[in-house]
Amino acid sequence: MTEKAVEQSLNQLACTQIIIADRLSTMRNADLILVIDDGKIIERGNHQQLLKQGGYYAQLIKSQLASGEVVA
Repeated sequence: MTEKAVEQSLNQLACTQIIIADRLSTMRNADLILVIDDGKIIERGNHQQLLKQGGYYAQLIKSQLASGEVVA
C-alpha cells in the first residue's frame, strides 16, 4: 500500500487524525498544522497560511523543494 493510498483511506474516515511527519508533503491537506520546536508550538495554521507567514515551516518547504521533493 502506498502513502497516497493510506492518505486516501484515512481521508474517507470522518475523524480527527494526529500526524507526525518529517516529509511535509504529508501535511499539505491538513486543516491545522502545529509546528513544534524544542517542545513549544512556534507556528500554527494550514499549509497556505504557514507559507504566507514565511516562518520556519515555509523555510522547511523551500528546503525540501530545493532537495527535489514534491511538496505541494
